Amino acid sequence: MTGTQRRQQLIEIGRSVFAERGYEAASIEEISARAHVSKPVVYEHFGGKEGLYAVVVDREMSTLLEMITSSLTQNRSRIRVERVALALLTYVEERTDGFRILVRDSPVSAKEGTYSSLLNEAVSQVGHILAGDFARRGFDAELAPLYAQALVGMVATTATWWLDERSPSKEVVAAHLVNLCWNGLTNLEENPQLRE
Repeated sequence: MTGTQRRQQLIEIGRSVFAERGYEAASIEEISARAHVSKPVVYEHFGGKEGLYAVVVDREMSTLLEMITSSLTQNRSRIRVERVALALLTYVEERTDGFRILVRDSPVSAKEGTYSSLLNEAVSQVGHILAGDFARRGFDAELAPLYAQALVGMVATTATWWLDERSPSKEVVAAHLVNLCWNGLTNLEENPQLRE
């Protein structure tokens, strides 16, 4: 195996171990045993458990941020909300181990690159979009951050719940999230469908 291939193997195994056990319970011993290498090989590539964890989290954050950011490029507000909800649920579905890692506690030394920092970035982006929408509709644009926090929080909390539930399908969950976001409790549609 080349050095690059070995590094990738260790990242994937580390990702799996961190998802199963959490940061604190994961060990270099288990990671090296699953990779069939000695502990010094892991230390050589990452300097230790914290270094490997940082690489895993960085990759997961990049993947999730790209999925969310690309979903915010649509012109119509409802479609944006649909795409963001579906992007997060798709990430949970396709990269379950990565999502488990992101929603667990990070090492105390981690100041950035956490699920919380990602959600703050999403709130910022959604707040900017909503401010423009509010201004065009004659609403108070200064309230956009409040609505952004509510929308992102609702989607993020539901995604965490869906991580273990997996039913109904991500499309149905996204449609109901958008139904609540878009129509509010007093105007819920009986059978919401995604419109994209």
